[in-house]
Amino acid sequence: MAARKYLAFDFGAESGRAMLGLVDERSIQLAELHRFANRQVTRDGHLHWDLAYLRGELERGLAAAAAAGHKELAGIGVDTWGVDFGLLDADDRLLSDPYAYRDSRTAGVMEEVFATIPREELYRLTGSQFMQFNSLFQLVCTARREPEVLARARTLLFMPDLFNFFMTGEKSCEYTIASTSQMLNARTRTWEEALFSRLGLPRQLVLPLTAPGTRLAPLSEQVAARVGLPRVQVIAPACHDTASAVAAVPAGQGSWAYLSSGTWSLLGVELQEPMISELSLQGNFTNEGGVGGTIRFLRNTMGLWLLQRCRRDWERSGRSMSYDELVALAKDAQPFATLVDPDDASFLNPPDMPAAIRDFALKTGQQPPQSKGGFVRCVLESLALKYRFLVERLRFITGVQPEVLHIVGGGSQNELLNQFTADATGLPVLAGPVEATALGNIAVQAIATGQLASLAEARELIARSFPLKEYRPQHRAAWDEAYGRAAPLFH
Repeated sequence: MAARKYLAFDFGAESGRAMLGLVDERSIQLAELHRFANRQVTRDGHLHWDLAYLRGELERGLAAAAAAGHKELAGIGVDTWGVDFGLLDADDRLLSDPYAYRDSRTAGVMEEVFATIPREELYRLTGSQFMQFNSLFQLVCTARREPEVLARARTLLFMPDLFNFFMTGEKSCEYTIASTSQMLNARTRTWEEALFSRLGLPRQLVLPLTAPGTRLAPLSEQVAARVGLPRVQVIAPACHDTASAVAAVPAGQGSWAYLSSGTWSLLGVELQEPMISELSLQGNFTNEGGVGGTIRFLRNTMGLWLLQRCRRDWERSGRSMSYDELVALAKDAQPFATLVDPDDASFLNPPDMPAAIRDFALKTGQQPPQSKGGFVRCVLESLALKYRFLVERLRFITGVQPEVLHIVGGGSQNELLNQFTADATGLPVLAGPVEATALGNIAVQAIATGQLASLAEARELIARSFPLKEYRPQHRAAWDEAYGRAAPLFH
Protein backbone atom coordinates (compact mmCIF):
# COMPACT_ATOMS: atom_id res chain seq x y z
CA MET A 1 0.00 0.00 0.00
CA ALA A 2 1.17 3.54 -0.66
CA ALA A 3 2.16 5.47 2.45
CA ARG A 4 -0.38 8.01 3.68
CA LYS A 5 -0.28 10.69 6.34
CA TYR A 6 -3.02 11.32 8.91
CA LEU A 7 -3.33 13.94 11.62
CA ALA A 8 -4.79 12.90 14.99
CA PHE A 9 -5.84 15.35 17.69
CA ASP A 10 -6.06 13.80 21.14
CA PHE A 11 -7.61 16.16 23.69
CA GLY A 12 -7.20 14.95 27.26
CA ALA A 13 -8.44 16.50 30.46
CA GLU A 14 -4.86 17.43 31.42
CA SER A 15 -3.20 18.01 28.03
CA GLY A 16 -3.65 17.65 24.30
CA ARG A 17 -1.50 17.05 21.26
CA ALA A 18 -1.51 16.83 17.50
CA MET A 19 0.11 13.62 16.26
CA LEU A 20 1.15 12.85 12.69
CA GLY A 21 0.74 9.23 11.62
CA LEU A 22 2.54 7.75 8.61
CA VAL A 23 0.90 4.47 7.59
CA ASP A 24 2.24 1.97 5.07
CA GLU A 25 2.11 -1.80 4.71
CA ARG A 26 4.99 -2.33 7.14
CA SER A 27 4.27 -0.03 10.04
CA ILE A 28 2.63 3.00 11.60
CA GLN A 29 5.03 5.77 12.58
CA LEU A 30 4.11 8.62 14.89
CA ALA A 31 5.49 12.12 15.31
CA GLU A 32 4.28 14.75 17.75
CA LEU A 33 3.70 18.09 16.02
CA HIS A 34 2.10 20.13 18.77
CA ARG A 35 1.43 19.70 22.50
CA PHE A 36 -0.44 21.96 24.88
CA ALA A 37 -1.78 22.00 28.41
CA ASN A 38 -5.52 21.77 28.96
CA ARG A 39 -7.08 23.72 31.77
CA GLN A 40 -10.33 24.30 33.54
CA VAL A 41 -11.41 27.84 34.34
CA THR A 42 -13.67 28.95 37.18
CA ARG A 43 -16.56 31.21 36.25
CA ASP A 44 -19.36 32.13 38.65
CA GLY A 45 -18.08 29.46 41.01
CA HIS A 46 -18.20 26.64 38.45
CA LEU A 47 -15.56 24.74 36.45
CA HIS A 48 -15.66 25.13 32.67
CA TRP A 49 -13.49 24.20 29.70
CA ASP A 50 -11.93 27.20 27.93
CA LEU A 51 -13.22 26.58 24.40
CA ALA A 52 -11.64 29.67 22.85
CA TYR A 53 -8.25 28.50 24.10
CA LEU A 54 -8.79 24.90 22.96
CA ARG A 55 -10.02 26.03 19.56
CA GLY A 56 -6.87 28.12 19.22
CA GLU A 57 -4.70 25.11 20.08
CA LEU A 58 -6.59 23.03 17.51
CA GLU A 59 -5.71 25.56 14.82
CA ARG A 60 -2.12 25.77 16.05
CA GLY A 61 -1.88 22.02 15.58
CA LEU A 62 -3.23 22.29 12.06
CA ALA A 63 -0.80 25.12 11.31
CA ALA A 64 2.07 23.05 12.74
CA ALA A 65 1.31 20.30 10.22
CA ALA A 66 1.34 22.84 7.38
CA ALA A 67 4.57 24.45 8.62
CA ALA A 68 6.27 21.03 8.80
CA GLY A 69 5.38 20.36 5.17
CA HIS A 70 2.62 17.82 5.86
CA LYS A 71 -0.03 19.34 3.61
CA GLU A 72 -0.98 16.16 1.76
CA LEU A 73 -2.99 14.66 4.59
CA ALA A 74 -5.40 11.80 3.93
CA GLY A 75 -7.48 12.76 6.97
CA ILE A 76 -7.81 14.68 10.21
CA GLY A 77 -9.48 13.11 13.26
CA VAL A 78 -10.30 14.32 16.78
CA ASP A 79 -10.87 12.35 19.98
CA THR A 80 -11.54 13.69 23.49
CA TRP A 81 -12.65 12.67 26.95
CA GLY A 82 -16.30 11.73 27.38
CA VAL A 83 -19.59 13.12 28.74
CA ASP A 84 -19.01 16.89 28.46
CA PHE A 85 -20.84 18.94 25.82
CA GLY A 86 -21.63 22.41 24.53
CA LEU A 87 -25.00 23.88 23.59
CA LEU A 88 -25.48 25.95 20.42
CA ASP A 89 -28.26 28.46 19.86
CA ALA A 90 -30.36 28.97 16.71
CA ASP A 91 -27.46 30.84 15.09
CA ASP A 92 -25.00 28.04 15.96
CA ARG A 93 -23.30 30.16 18.60
CA LEU A 94 -21.99 28.50 21.74
CA LEU A 95 -24.20 29.57 24.64
CA SER A 96 -21.39 29.19 27.18
CA ASP A 97 -18.19 27.28 27.69
CA PRO A 98 -19.02 23.63 28.51
CA TYR A 99 -19.06 22.66 32.16
CA ALA A 100 -16.18 20.40 33.21
CA TYR A 101 -17.25 17.02 34.53
CA ARG A 102 -15.53 17.54 37.88
CA ASP A 103 -17.73 20.55 38.65
CA SER A 104 -19.88 19.93 41.71
CA ARG A 105 -23.17 21.21 40.28
CA THR A 106 -24.47 17.71 39.50
CA ALA A 107 -24.18 16.49 43.09
CA GLY A 108 -27.57 14.97 43.98
CA VAL A 109 -28.98 15.09 40.44
CA MET A 110 -28.78 11.31 40.00
CA GLU A 111 -31.12 10.86 42.94
CA GLU A 112 -33.50 13.43 41.43
CA VAL A 113 -33.58 11.43 38.19
CA PHE A 114 -34.15 8.15 40.06
CA ALA A 115 -37.35 9.63 41.49
CA THR A 116 -38.71 9.67 37.91
CA ILE A 117 -36.85 6.74 36.36
CA PRO A 118 -35.71 4.18 38.96
CA ARG A 119 -32.05 3.23 38.93
CA GLU A 120 -32.73 -0.35 37.81
CA GLU A 121 -34.92 0.77 34.91
CA LEU A 122 -32.41 3.39 33.78
CA TYR A 123 -29.66 0.77 33.73
CA ARG A 124 -31.82 -1.71 31.80
CA LEU A 125 -32.32 0.94 29.14
CA THR A 126 -28.84 2.41 28.88
CA GLY A 127 -26.45 -0.19 30.32
CA SER A 128 -24.36 2.74 31.56
CA GLN A 129 -22.23 3.02 34.67
CA PHE A 130 -23.71 5.51 37.12
CA MET A 131 -21.46 8.54 37.59
CA GLN A 132 -22.83 11.85 38.80
CA PHE A 133 -21.29 13.74 35.88
CA ASN A 134 -22.74 11.63 33.03
CA SER A 135 -24.18 13.80 30.25
CA LEU A 136 -27.75 12.84 31.16
CA PHE A 137 -27.35 14.23 34.67
CA GLN A 138 -25.57 17.33 33.38
CA LEU A 139 -28.43 18.00 30.95
CA VAL A 140 -31.07 17.45 33.63
CA CYS A 141 -29.12 19.83 35.86
CA THR A 142 -29.20 22.48 33.14
CA ALA A 143 -32.95 21.95 32.60
CA ARG A 144 -33.72 22.38 36.30
CA ARG A 145 -31.14 24.96 37.36
CA GLU A 146 -30.77 26.99 34.13
CA PRO A 147 -34.02 26.60 32.18
CA GLU A 148 -33.41 29.84 30.33
CA VAL A 149 -30.21 28.37 28.82
CA LEU A 150 -31.98 25.24 27.66
CA ALA A 151 -34.81 27.32 26.19
CA ARG A 152 -32.29 29.02 23.88
CA ALA A 153 -30.41 25.83 22.97
CA ARG A 154 -30.99 24.17 19.61
CA THR A 155 -28.10 21.68 19.31
CA LEU A 156 -26.05 19.60 21.74
CA LEU A 157 -22.52 18.78 20.59
CA PHE A 158 -20.13 16.61 22.58
CA MET A 159 -16.55 17.88 22.83
CA PRO A 160 -15.09 16.18 19.71
CA ASP A 161 -18.22 17.07 17.74
CA LEU A 162 -17.63 20.71 18.73
CA PHE A 163 -14.09 20.58 17.38
CA ASN A 164 -15.30 18.95 14.16
CA PHE A 165 -17.87 21.73 13.85
CA PHE A 166 -15.17 24.37 14.36
CA MET A 167 -13.08 22.80 11.59
CA THR A 168 -15.80 22.10 9.02
CA GLY A 169 -18.84 24.23 9.87
CA GLU A 170 -20.97 21.08 9.82
CA LYS A 171 -22.63 19.50 12.86
CA SER A 172 -22.49 15.78 13.63
CA CYS A 173 -22.67 13.37 16.56
CA GLU A 174 -20.32 10.39 16.64
CA TYR A 175 -21.55 7.15 18.24
CA THR A 176 -18.70 6.24 20.64
CA ILE A 177 -18.68 9.65 22.32
CA ALA A 178 -22.48 9.66 22.54
CA SER A 179 -22.32 6.24 24.19
CA THR A 180 -20.70 7.82 27.26
CA SER A 181 -23.75 10.04 27.82
CA GLN A 182 -26.18 7.58 29.47
CA MET A 183 -28.73 8.75 26.91
CA LEU A 184 -28.42 5.89 24.40
CA ASN A 185 -30.24 2.57 24.46
CA ALA A 186 -27.31 0.14 24.65
CA ARG A 187 -29.12 -2.60 22.70
CA THR A 188 -30.57 -0.54 19.85
CA ARG A 189 -27.54 1.80 19.87
CA THR A 190 -29.81 4.80 19.30
CA TRP A 191 -31.12 7.60 21.49
CA GLU A 192 -33.46 6.32 24.20
CA GLU A 193 -36.63 8.31 23.52
CA ALA A 194 -38.19 7.57 26.93
CA LEU A 195 -35.45 9.49 28.73
CA PHE A 196 -36.22 12.70 26.90
CA SER A 197 -39.98 12.47 27.27
CA ARG A 198 -40.08 11.39 30.92
CA LEU A 199 -37.43 13.84 32.09
CA GLY A 200 -38.76 16.76 30.06
CA LEU A 201 -35.63 17.14 27.94
CA PRO A 202 -35.82 18.55 24.38
CA ARG A 203 -35.27 15.60 22.02
CA GLN A 204 -34.40 17.91 19.11
CA LEU A 205 -31.13 18.87 20.80
CA VAL A 206 -29.40 15.63 19.78
CA LEU A 207 -28.40 14.77 16.23
CA PRO A 208 -28.53 11.45 14.36
CA LEU A 209 -25.55 9.26 15.20
CA THR A 210 -22.62 8.69 12.86
CA ALA A 211 -20.42 5.61 13.08
CA PRO A 212 -16.69 5.75 13.82
CA GLY A 213 -14.90 6.01 10.49
CA THR A 214 -17.47 8.33 8.93
CA ARG A 215 -16.06 10.88 6.49
CA LEU A 216 -17.57 14.15 7.68
CA ALA A 217 -16.59 17.18 5.56
CA PRO A 218 -13.39 18.94 4.51
CA LEU A 219 -11.85 21.80 6.42
CA SER A 220 -13.87 24.95 5.81
CA GLU A 221 -12.34 27.48 3.44
CA GLN A 222 -11.84 29.93 6.30
CA VAL A 223 -10.02 27.47 8.57
CA ALA A 224 -7.91 26.08 5.70
CA ALA A 225 -6.81 29.58 4.77
CA ARG A 226 -5.94 30.50 8.37
CA VAL A 227 -3.79 27.42 9.00
CA GLY A 228 -2.18 27.08 5.58
CA LEU A 229 -3.63 23.68 4.64
CA PRO A 230 -5.74 22.62 1.68
CA ARG A 231 -9.30 21.56 2.42
CA VAL A 232 -8.31 18.24 4.02
CA GLN A 233 -11.02 15.65 4.74
CA VAL A 234 -12.12 15.52 8.39
CA ILE A 235 -12.95 11.98 9.54
CA ALA A 236 -14.72 10.94 12.72
CA PRO A 237 -12.48 8.28 14.29
CA ALA A 238 -13.68 6.66 17.49
CA CYS A 239 -14.17 10.13 18.96
CA HIS A 240 -14.12 8.95 22.58
CA ASP A 241 -10.48 8.70 23.58
CA THR A 242 -10.91 5.34 25.31
CA ALA A 243 -12.65 3.90 22.24
CA SER A 244 -9.64 4.97 20.16
CA ALA A 245 -7.25 3.52 22.75
CA VAL A 246 -9.06 0.17 22.78
CA ALA A 247 -9.01 0.09 18.97
CA ALA A 248 -5.21 0.20 19.25
CA VAL A 249 -4.87 -2.69 21.74
CA PRO A 250 -2.33 -4.94 19.97
CA ALA A 251 -4.19 -8.14 20.82
CA GLY A 252 -4.10 -11.31 18.79
CA GLN A 253 -5.96 -14.56 19.32
CA GLY A 254 -7.08 -15.77 22.71
CA SER A 255 -8.92 -14.14 25.57
CA TRP A 256 -7.72 -10.77 26.81
CA ALA A 257 -8.72 -7.78 28.88
CA TYR A 258 -7.57 -4.20 28.50
CA LEU A 259 -6.67 -1.39 30.84
CA SER A 260 -6.52 2.11 29.39
CA SER A 261 -4.33 3.75 31.99
CA GLY A 262 -4.09 7.49 32.53
CA THR A 263 -5.93 10.11 34.57
CA TRP A 264 -8.73 7.57 34.56
CA SER A 265 -8.29 3.81 34.47
CA LEU A 266 -10.76 1.96 32.26
CA LEU A 267 -10.64 -1.80 32.63
CA GLY A 268 -12.77 -4.12 30.56
CA VAL A 269 -13.25 -6.61 27.77
CA GLU A 270 -14.44 -6.29 24.20
CA LEU A 271 -17.84 -7.84 23.47
CA GLN A 272 -20.03 -8.14 20.40
CA GLU A 273 -23.24 -7.33 22.27
CA PRO A 274 -24.01 -5.34 25.43
CA MET A 275 -24.01 -7.15 28.76
CA ILE A 276 -26.92 -5.88 30.86
CA SER A 277 -27.86 -7.95 33.89
CA GLU A 278 -28.47 -7.70 37.60
CA LEU A 279 -24.81 -8.58 38.13
CA SER A 280 -23.51 -5.88 35.79
CA LEU A 281 -25.81 -3.37 37.50
CA GLN A 282 -24.51 -4.38 40.92
CA GLY A 283 -20.95 -4.08 39.63
CA ASN A 284 -21.72 -0.70 38.01
CA PHE A 285 -20.19 -1.75 34.69
CA THR A 286 -20.87 0.21 31.53
CA ASN A 287 -21.53 -0.72 27.90
CA GLU A 288 -19.92 1.83 25.60
CA GLY A 289 -19.57 1.84 21.85
CA GLY A 290 -16.45 0.57 20.13
CA VAL A 291 -15.11 0.27 16.61
CA GLY A 292 -16.55 -2.23 14.17
CA GLY A 293 -19.79 -2.78 16.06
CA THR A 294 -18.05 -3.85 19.28
CA ILE A 295 -19.06 -3.01 22.83
CA ARG A 296 -16.54 -1.87 25.41
CA PHE A 297 -17.79 -3.54 28.59
CA LEU A 298 -15.80 -1.82 31.29
CA ARG A 299 -15.64 -0.04 34.58
CA ASN A 300 -14.15 3.41 35.12
CA THR A 301 -11.93 3.78 38.15
CA MET A 302 -10.20 6.94 39.27
CA GLY A 303 -6.75 6.07 37.93
CA LEU A 304 -3.59 8.14 38.18
CA TRP A 305 -5.65 11.22 39.01
CA LEU A 306 -4.82 10.63 42.67
CA LEU A 307 -1.08 10.72 41.98
CA GLN A 308 -1.40 13.69 39.62
CA ARG A 309 -3.24 15.70 42.24
CA CYS A 310 -0.82 14.73 45.03
CA ARG A 311 2.06 15.94 42.86
CA ARG A 312 0.24 19.19 42.05
CA ASP A 313 -0.55 19.84 45.70
CA TRP A 314 3.07 19.20 46.71
CA GLU A 315 4.24 21.56 43.95
CA ARG A 316 1.99 24.30 45.31
CA SER A 317 3.70 24.01 48.65
CA GLY A 318 7.13 24.32 47.04
CA ARG A 319 8.03 20.62 47.00
CA SER A 320 8.17 19.86 43.27
CA MET A 321 9.31 16.40 42.14
CA SER A 322 9.09 14.51 38.85
CA TYR A 323 6.95 11.40 38.52
CA ASP A 324 10.10 9.30 38.16
CA GLU A 325 11.44 10.71 41.44
CA LEU A 326 8.15 10.04 43.21
CA VAL A 327 7.99 6.45 41.92
CA ALA A 328 11.58 5.89 43.07
CA LEU A 329 10.54 7.00 46.57
CA ALA A 330 7.58 4.62 46.45
CA LYS A 331 9.86 1.65 45.76
CA ASP A 332 11.56 2.21 49.11
CA ALA A 333 8.35 2.80 51.10
CA GLN A 334 6.77 0.15 53.32
CA PRO A 335 4.52 -2.22 51.32
CA PHE A 336 0.77 -2.24 51.99
CA ALA A 337 0.98 0.24 54.87
CA THR A 338 -2.14 2.15 53.77
CA LEU A 339 -4.79 1.13 51.25
CA VAL A 340 -7.65 3.23 49.87
CA ASP A 341 -10.55 2.86 47.47
CA PRO A 342 -9.53 5.05 44.49
CA ASP A 343 -13.23 5.52 43.66
CA ASP A 344 -14.26 6.97 47.00
CA ALA A 345 -16.23 10.18 46.38
CA SER A 346 -13.77 12.13 48.52
CA PHE A 347 -11.13 11.73 45.79
CA LEU A 348 -13.19 13.15 42.91
CA ASN A 349 -11.95 16.73 43.23
CA PRO A 350 -10.67 17.50 46.73
CA PRO A 351 -8.90 20.79 47.50
CA ASP A 352 -5.98 18.79 48.93
CA MET A 353 -5.47 15.20 47.72
CA PRO A 354 -2.86 14.14 50.33
CA ALA A 355 -5.24 15.39 53.03
CA ALA A 356 -8.12 13.43 51.45
CA ILE A 357 -5.99 10.26 51.50
CA ARG A 358 -5.01 10.95 55.10
CA ASP A 359 -8.67 11.40 56.08
CA PHE A 360 -9.71 8.16 54.32
CA ALA A 361 -7.00 6.26 56.18
CA LEU A 362 -8.11 7.60 59.55
CA LYS A 363 -11.77 6.96 58.74
CA THR A 364 -11.00 3.31 57.94
CA GLY A 365 -8.78 2.72 60.97
CA GLN A 366 -5.44 2.84 59.17
CA GLN A 367 -2.22 4.72 59.77
CA PRO A 368 -1.95 7.52 57.16
CA PRO A 369 1.15 7.66 54.95
CA GLN A 370 4.02 9.53 56.57
CA SER A 371 6.08 10.48 53.51
CA LYS A 372 5.74 11.27 49.80
CA GLY A 373 6.93 7.76 48.99
CA GLY A 374 4.29 6.38 51.33
CA PHE A 375 1.53 8.35 49.60
CA VAL A 376 2.68 7.27 46.14
CA ARG A 377 2.99 3.62 47.15
CA CYS A 378 -0.48 3.81 48.72
CA VAL A 379 -1.95 5.11 45.44
CA LEU A 380 -0.19 2.59 43.19
CA GLU A 381 -0.87 -0.46 45.39
CA SER A 382 -4.50 0.58 45.85
CA LEU A 383 -4.95 0.96 42.09
CA ALA A 384 -3.43 -2.46 41.41
CA LEU A 385 -5.68 -4.09 44.01
CA LYS A 386 -8.72 -2.31 42.59
CA TYR A 387 -7.79 -3.72 39.17
CA ARG A 388 -7.86 -7.22 40.69
CA PHE A 389 -11.28 -6.47 42.17
CA LEU A 390 -12.57 -5.44 38.72
CA VAL A 391 -10.96 -8.37 36.87
CA GLU A 392 -12.62 -10.81 39.26
CA ARG A 393 -15.99 -9.17 38.66
CA LEU A 394 -15.48 -9.15 34.91
CA ARG A 395 -14.87 -12.90 35.01
CA PHE A 396 -17.94 -13.49 37.14
CA ILE A 397 -20.30 -11.27 35.11
CA THR A 398 -19.22 -12.09 31.56
CA GLY A 399 -17.71 -15.56 31.84
CA VAL A 400 -14.67 -14.25 29.95
CA GLN A 401 -11.44 -15.65 31.40
CA PRO A 402 -8.67 -13.30 30.25
CA GLU A 403 -5.28 -14.88 29.72
CA VAL A 404 -3.45 -11.55 29.54
CA LEU A 405 -4.05 -7.92 30.49
CA HIS A 406 -3.06 -5.30 27.92
CA ILE A 407 -2.19 -1.93 29.46
CA VAL A 408 -2.19 0.95 26.99
CA GLY A 409 -1.90 4.71 27.27
CA GLY A 410 0.35 7.03 29.23
CA GLY A 411 0.04 4.98 32.41
CA SER A 412 1.70 2.03 30.66
CA GLN A 413 5.01 3.86 31.20
CA ASN A 414 4.70 3.45 34.98
CA GLU A 415 6.74 0.29 35.41
CA LEU A 416 6.10 -0.02 39.13
CA LEU A 417 2.33 0.14 38.65
CA ASN A 418 2.56 -2.36 35.77
CA GLN A 419 4.42 -4.83 37.98
CA PHE A 420 2.03 -4.25 40.87
CA THR A 421 -0.87 -4.91 38.49
CA ALA A 422 0.60 -8.23 37.36
CA ASP A 423 1.26 -9.16 41.00
CA ALA A 424 -2.22 -8.20 42.18
CA THR A 425 -4.24 -9.73 39.32
CA GLY A 426 -2.11 -12.81 38.74
CA LEU A 427 -2.23 -12.05 35.00
CA PRO A 428 0.70 -11.48 32.68
CA VAL A 429 0.70 -7.80 31.72
CA LEU A 430 1.69 -6.54 28.27
CA ALA A 431 2.37 -2.80 28.43
CA GLY A 432 2.14 -0.53 25.41
CA PRO A 433 1.75 1.24 23.18
CA VAL A 434 1.94 4.50 25.11
CA GLU A 435 0.28 6.49 22.32
CA ALA A 436 -2.63 4.07 21.96
CA THR A 437 -5.27 6.78 21.66
CA ALA A 438 -3.54 8.57 18.78
CA LEU A 439 -2.80 5.23 17.11
CA GLY A 440 -6.43 4.11 17.33
CA ASN A 441 -7.53 7.48 15.96
CA ILE A 442 -5.16 7.12 13.00
CA ALA A 443 -6.04 3.46 12.44
CA VAL A 444 -9.76 4.22 12.15
CA GLN A 445 -9.00 7.02 9.72
CA ALA A 446 -6.93 4.58 7.64
CA ILE A 447 -9.84 2.11 7.66
CA ALA A 448 -12.18 4.91 6.56
CA THR A 449 -9.99 5.73 3.56
CA GLY A 450 -9.69 2.07 2.58
CA GLN A 451 -5.98 1.89 3.33
CA LEU A 452 -6.57 -0.72 6.05
CA ALA A 453 -9.23 -3.37 5.62
CA SER A 454 -10.31 -4.00 9.20
CA LEU A 455 -9.75 -3.47 12.90
CA ALA A 456 -7.90 -6.80 13.04
CA GLU A 457 -5.47 -5.66 10.33
CA ALA A 458 -4.94 -2.36 12.16
CA ARG A 459 -4.13 -4.14 15.42
CA GLU A 460 -1.70 -6.46 13.69
CA LEU A 461 0.07 -3.48 12.13
CA ILE A 462 0.26 -1.72 15.50
CA ALA A 463 1.66 -4.86 17.15
CA ARG A 464 4.42 -4.99 14.50
CA SER A 465 5.21 -1.30 14.90
CA PHE A 466 5.51 -0.89 18.67
CA PRO A 467 7.37 -3.24 21.04
CA LEU A 468 5.57 -4.32 24.19
CA LYS A 469 7.03 -4.97 27.64
CA GLU A 470 5.87 -8.01 29.60
CA TYR A 471 5.45 -8.20 33.39
CA ARG A 472 4.97 -11.57 35.11
CA PRO A 473 3.16 -12.00 38.45
CA GLN A 474 5.37 -12.19 41.55
CA HIS A 475 4.95 -12.28 45.35
CA ARG A 476 1.42 -13.67 45.12
CA ALA A 477 1.03 -14.56 48.81
CA ALA A 478 1.75 -11.01 49.98
CA TRP A 479 -0.64 -9.57 47.40
CA ASP A 480 -3.34 -12.08 48.33
CA GLU A 481 -3.07 -11.00 51.95
CA ALA A 482 -3.24 -7.33 50.99
CA TYR A 483 -6.26 -7.98 48.80
CA GLY A 484 -8.06 -9.53 51.73
CA ARG A 485 -7.61 -6.22 53.57
CA ALA A 486 -8.44 -3.99 50.60
CA ALA A 487 -11.49 -5.72 49.11
CA PRO A 488 -13.89 -4.66 51.91
CA LEU A 489 -13.00 -1.03 51.13
CA PHE A 490 -13.99 -1.34 47.46
CA HIS A 491 -17.35 -0.89 45.79
